[in-house]
Amino acid sequence: MGLGTAGYLLFQYRPLAVPVVAKEENVEIRVFGLGTVEARILSDVGFKVSGALMDLEVDHGDQVSRSDVLALLDSNEQEARVRRAEAAALAGAANIRKAEANVQRARAVLEQAKEANRRKKSLVGTNVVSQQQADEAQRDEDVSSADHSVALSEVDVAKAQWADARAALAYEKELLKQHTLRAPFDAVVVKRHREAGSVVREGETIFTLMAPESVWTLAYVDEARAGTIQPGQPAEVRLRSLPHDVYQAKVARIGIESDRVNEERKVWVKCEQCPPRVFLGEQAEVRITVARLDTALMVPEAAVSRFDGHKGDVWLVRNGKLERRELVFGHRSEDARLEVVSELPEGAEIVSALVPGMRDGRRANGSRDEAP
Repeated sequence: MGLGTAGYLLFQYRPLAVPVVAKEENVEIRVFGLGTVEARILSDVGFKVSGALMDLEVDHGDQVSRSDVLALLDSNEQEARVRRAEAAALAGAANIRKAEANVQRARAVLEQAKEANRRKKSLVGTNVVSQQQADEAQRDEDVSSADHSVALSEVDVAKAQWADARAALAYEKELLKQHTLRAPFDAVVVKRHREAGSVVREGETIFTLMAPESVWTLAYVDEARAGTIQPGQPAEVRLRSLPHDVYQAKVARIGIESDRVNEERKVWVKCEQCPPRVFLGEQAEVRITVARLDTALMVPEAAVSRFDGHKGDVWLVRNGKLERRELVFGHRSEDARLEVVSELPEGAEIVSALVPGMRDGRRANGSRDEAP
């Protein structure tokens, strides 16, 4: 029994071998986010007018340039309206010429009446022209002047009618243009919603277009890890369909509003060179490098107790004995390790994994080998 007791005490009080943290160099601090491939410019396009679809020029997956024809509506009825408006515009121009001719005629009559009135006024009081004849000549001049004013007004009316006809013609031509659907930008056709022969309503979606240069990845990052993310930081994107390929990217945008349910922040990263073909909605893994540490002590989170996101308790090996101490931590790495920012006592080392039998004051030997 004495030998058993001595062996037990020797086992319990022998120096405990514990793994300790080694200083590391060139440590990358990365934040992980899971998200999907998206496009910043994704547009549903359709006609501004209603009608029957006569032809669809493109299909799913086609690349189109700006102003390329995408689809056509039946335009026979609208073409007839344009021809009618053109005829009205021609009639308006003819009415202007007619009114201007009437002005010339009224001006000639007025000049003749003025001359006759002037002569008769000079002969009033002689045996040639009586006062009554002079009054009649003045009346004829006044009537001719009024007719001339009416003719001038008719020119203004004709010009106004012609302007209205031209505006109506421009409107009908614009409606005719709207029977042709053109690409608003260089794009890839994501989806074709309708087929030829369908009657579509004003504003109904015919195609969904994506601007290929606007493709980026939307990642959802835990709020507890997102505080150090800044626009322009480097990132890596790995697509689910291409797990062996890594695409270099940069942070393009950080969402102002977080997800209130999942407590995640939205972060958009844009590839420097994306794969030749992308699939919207594909799952992607994003790793953002938020810092590079020249040297650091990195403690596994599992070795820290009462961690509140800022500080926590660890075990130290100091002067050959174990002791507990509260430390302040900085960055958190992708592999669940914490950067120590507190000053350590001279000669102290941080235990990297909990070992059975640890207690304050127990003798211990630190080892930088893996924990047993």
